[in-house]
Amino acid sequence: MSQELATRYPLVLVPGMLGFVRLLWFPYWYGITPALRAGGAKVFAIQVSPLHSNEVRGEQLLERIERIRHETGAQKVNLIGHSQGSLTARYAAARRPEWVASVTSVAGPNHGSELADHFQRHYPPSSVRGRLLTFVLCAVARLMGWLETGYRGPVLPMDLTASHQSLTSEGVALFNRQYPQGLPERWGGQGAELVDGVRYYSWSGTLQPGITDRGRNLFDGTNRSCRLFARTFIREAGQCDGMVGRYSSHLGTVIGDDYPLDHFDIVNQSLGLVGKGAEPIRLFVEHARRLKAAGL
Repeated sequence: MSQELATRYPLVLVPGMLGFVRLLWFPYWYGITPALRAGGAKVFAIQVSPLHSNEVRGEQLLERIERIRHETGAQKVNLIGHSQGSLTARYAAARRPEWVASVTSVAGPNHGSELADHFQRHYPPSSVRGRLLTFVLCAVARLMGWLETGYRGPVLPMDLTASHQSLTSEGVALFNRQYPQGLPERWGGQGAELVDGVRYYSWSGTLQPGITDRGRNLFDGTNRSCRLFARTFIREAGQCDGMVGRYSSHLGTVIGDDYPLDHFDIVNQSLGLVGKGAEPIRLFVEHARRLKAAGL
């Protein structure tokens, strides 16, 4: 086996809202985990509550990190979080920086999601539409939890209201006041790469007509959803992946913020049905090389 991706510390993959490790035979990180392992990396795709606050998910992540450290003997881990998983990872790094070598945000709403703001305005929890949306999303999350555990284990606690508030611009602003590490000082800029001994990185994509809506994405229902969701964006209209804005995703060293990838393509979901020329797996492989070169 090649050791070109054998980082010093294990890679821990943290999913976003409604995230999972594997639903029956389908993995969240489609093709990414095996590609990293083929290069010699130790990879742990972990589960946290699919619907809950960044803080609750972060405490669950800390428990998993502690177990991984015990299992592997590693002092630290490299956290790679997708979407809300990036906020979850940032919380864990703030609470126990001595356990974390790096945090990488992949399409993370580090300044909030305009899509979450849209739902807050038009689907308030007290409204009929809001209650219906809550019922549907909670039902989906519970079904996914049952499918993932094979009906054998307990489903993790869920709180849709807390999850939603954690992703709005207002909610993330409150979160950032407590856990500001890696945030840019100016809108659209880069943040500090090294904070309290932890390195911070980020990358994200944007919907690009003729690229992200072509190729195999023609058969990808989530791509259509992202293009629909993109219509709710005002501040970053035309500069988002359908769920997170280009500049809102910035954290630490920005590796790239305009890859031709929607919010799901960036972790190679929908069976790898991505736009023409897009290579999400390559981004993770290159990042593992980057972490290894940095001694992480």
